[in-house]
Amino acid sequence: MNQEFFSTTKHFAKSLVLVASVLMLVGQSSDAQDDWQRWRGPTGNGIAAKGQKPPVRWSKDKNVVWKSKVPGRGHSSPIVVANKIFLTTAESDSKTQSVLCYDRASGKQLWKTKINEGGFIRMHANNSQASPTVATDGEKVYAVFCHHDATEAIALDMDGEIKWRTTVGDFRPRYPFGFGASPIIYDSKLLVPNESMANGGIVALDTKNGEVVSKIDRGELTSYSTPVVVNLGDKDHLFIGGGNAVKSYDPKTGDENWAAQTRWIVSCGTIVWDDEIVFASGGFPAQQTLAMDYKTGDVLWSNSVKVYEQSLLAVDGYLYAHADNGGIYCWRASDGKEMWKVRFKTSVSVSPTLANGHIYFTSQSGDTLVIKQTPKGYEEVAKNKLGDSAFASPAICGNQIFARVGDGGQEYLYCIGE
Repeated sequence: MNQEFFSTTKHFAKSLVLVASVLMLVGQSSDAQDDWQRWRGPTGNGIAAKGQKPPVRWSKDKNVVWKSKVPGRGHSSPIVVANKIFLTTAESDSKTQSVLCYDRASGKQLWKTKINEGGFIRMHANNSQASPTVATDGEKVYAVFCHHDATEAIALDMDGEIKWRTTVGDFRPRYPFGFGASPIIYDSKLLVPNESMANGGIVALDTKNGEVVSKIDRGELTSYSTPVVVNLGDKDHLFIGGGNAVKSYDPKTGDENWAAQTRWIVSCGTIVWDDEIVFASGGFPAQQTLAMDYKTGDVLWSNSVKVYEQSLLAVDGYLYAHADNGGIYCWRASDGKEMWKVRFKTSVSVSPTLANGHIYFTSQSGDTLVIKQTPKGYEEVAKNKLGDSAFASPAICGNQIFARVGDGGQEYLYCIGE
């Protein structure tokens, strides 16, 4: 065969592969806003970026792009940036905690970095030794693990090499439920909640080197909520629940703006907001969902519905919830009026997610209800089943859903797309 022809043909084939790869990545994520870089997505409220059109129907044999095994067990949700997906996991046999990275296009595991061995803490049966979701700024991946009765933050580069690690503080909870709050990034700082009886608080670390920059002292309380920073009224507000209160802080100074008293002591869900109202729910030892004015903390309304491990979803003047009693609720944000409710599934840990006018609710049994986002009445779109257990919330980007699901004792990472 003519050598020049062979060389030209080989070069052309490589070019086609390169073009196809580029087109695939463009289709998945043409903009950083399409990524899912932290707990609860682009803005921390469970709402996918505009223009996302993920599937509403799937099964083990339908709309599954790929499926990959996840070693060990964990409840951390997947995050997605560019062509990579990140998770954490813990393996009971070796007593190790690790950060995992998968290829977004194929689902192939790219690397696994062991962070710790031994020193697992006591926890609730519904918790795991790898529950906090990682965060990324596109340059590093930031993970938090609790082990040896302490909370540790770790920064890795995108290839899995550890760049720094910092012990945030001792972890001595009032209740043996384990650890679950996720880190978030704000103003070049990693905010790590360490809510325990050992002088708990939210610790700010420099993302460059892991040095402690500041701390919001929260006292001796136990909480499992992830904080969220929201810009409202041209000012940033940090909201978090726990310790018989929902509180607002100035994230730049750590000063407390206000505190709204709650009937519950412990909360797990992340605060959500809509316009000038913030919402929270808790369930131990009392149960309550409440709405507050973001400026003053004045309680606008309250009810006795328990939305404990999972977070709420607030959008367009209405609040949606998958409650512990199995009910799906829609309330008017301004006054708490119940617009509608329907029975779905009890036992829930997954937080609802909104994309393209559809809300996705998933139970611990792996059943997902997809409904129309509307206060006018309950409109079911689909019911789907994947695996037999689900504790991690999904990521939605590139018109795909990335879900961590258990099936027969084995965990899998799914890419759901058309």
